[in-house]
Amino acid sequence: MTDAAENRGLLSALEAIAADTGEEGCTLGEFVDALGERAFGIILFAMALPVSIPFLYGVPQIMSLPMMALAAQMAMGRDEPWLPARFKARRLSKAGLDRMARSGRKWFGWLEALARPRLRFLSGPSAERVIGLIFMIFCASILVPLPATNTTPGIALAIAALGLLTRDGLLIIAGLILGVVWITLLLVFGYAMIDIAKDFLRSLV
Repeated sequence: MTDAAENRGLLSALEAIAADTGEEGCTLGEFVDALGERAFGIILFAMALPVSIPFLYGVPQIMSLPMMALAAQMAMGRDEPWLPARFKARRLSKAGLDRMARSGRKWFGWLEALARPRLRFLSGPSAERVIGLIFMIFCASILVPLPATNTTPGIALAIAALGLLTRDGLLIIAGLILGVVWITLLLVFGYAMIDIAKDFLRSLV
């Protein structure tokens, strides 16, 4: 972890990044470099924060594909994250970074305070591969063009990523359960909406 994250906590480090960023904002690559730590947990947690914000459009879609790329690398067993140049070039606004830091403190500050190492086998290399596959599904659901579809998988990713970062297996389990339940509901109601649309179209013929 970076010195900032170690000395002041991850959320405090994110707040410092937001405060130090100029009015022009920063690129995603600069944001990742400012985090310093190359572990998947800290980068996915930071990226999941803006995705978790309700009714925030644009930023979740900017973050979702790079997050999916990182999750795929987890599934492949890579030791260090890597992002393509076109993802690194995506720009984050100063306002978006400020909102990310505020929301992170508001919604996840208490979890960071409670997190501690337990059930460490869930944050081991083999478990990370499975978690990476599940994260890919969560990221894909963020791209579904329905209102508020980013919030629940974003929160699930943030909780599980914080669990990976702190080696807290209970947080990993909580995040995965939340995300799987959401995906299940999305599939069930998605199919139901498709059937309703089909019936409506048949009635018009």
